[in-house]
Amino acid sequence: MKALVTGGGGFLGSAIVRQLIGRGDRVVSFSRGDYPQLAALGVEQRRGDLSDLSALVDAAKGCDVVFHVAAKAGIWGNFKEYYQANVAGTENVIAACRIHSIGRLVYTGSPSVVFDGSDVEGGDESLPYPSRYKAHYPHSKAIAEKAVLAANSHALATVSLRPHLIWGPEDNHLVPRIVAKGRAGALRRIGHRPCLVDTVFVENAAEAHLNAADRLAPGAPPAGKAYFISNGEPIPLWDMVNHILAAAGLPPVTRHVPPVLAYAAGAVCEVVWKTMNLSGEPPMTRFVANELSTSHWFDISAARRDLGYTPRISIEEGLKLLRDSFAKSR
Repeated sequence: MKALVTGGGGFLGSAIVRQLIGRGDRVVSFSRGDYPQLAALGVEQRRGDLSDLSALVDAAKGCDVVFHVAAKAGIWGNFKEYYQANVAGTENVIAACRIHSIGRLVYTGSPSVVFDGSDVEGGDESLPYPSRYKAHYPHSKAIAEKAVLAANSHALATVSLRPHLIWGPEDNHLVPRIVAKGRAGALRRIGHRPCLVDTVFVENAAEAHLNAADRLAPGAPPAGKAYFISNGEPIPLWDMVNHILAAAGLPPVTRHVPPVLAYAAGAVCEVVWKTMNLSGEPPMTRFVANELSTSHWFDISAARRDLGYTPRISIEEGLKLLRDSFAKSR
């Protein structure tokens, strides 16, 4: 088949592209930049922004399926920017599918769309969207996901996947942030509870997307539904952080901060950053304080059943690959 991958040059997007090419599919990548690694794979690259409907329509021409991976991520910023990229951009992707009568749309969502600041332990897809959000990213992703699922019809089958904390070699978001803060000595455990969290190795997350596309059709079990995607191996949050630090040759985090103090610091930082219009992200926010002091792991039995999803690379195997990548870069 011929697939359009938005954000094909990104961390997850490039893994999806590699797997598609590896099995013989043709791929068009839609991104804001050019990526030599995609050119080396024979990928057709189209430059553009998600806000440009005409560019998306042009890129989607002749495609059988769209993987909408591109998004504005982060914990801080202007809501208008998040809305433009994540909501308006997704609406444009849906429009491009309809214009070209493309029958399948696989959307990359986020488990954060159901996070209300409290523990999630074994939660499934029945979890509701919260009434309020403490960050613009999950808010905008929730609006976009609702639009994707509402667009499901007899002509366009849609599905939303919610991969949780994607990591692995070549990660340009989660792992670098942890390593940079670890090197700077800026990491502190929040609280003493052994909060369990899910993560997902990038190749597993990519394979889940291909599985979803292969099983997606009007009226098929995945159509119009959202699915949590993880490795299915919940472990204590700070154990996972320390595993990543160890892979980079850094010492573990041992110092603690009480959750109430971290939350208060996040609230103060948000006020200061907004009032003074400071650039960059605050060192702490209420959303991050909640994330780092609560459990959030999910039941992935629906993905196993409807998508045939089975995580092939374990956390242990993934950490070895991560250690090897750090060793090669030294």
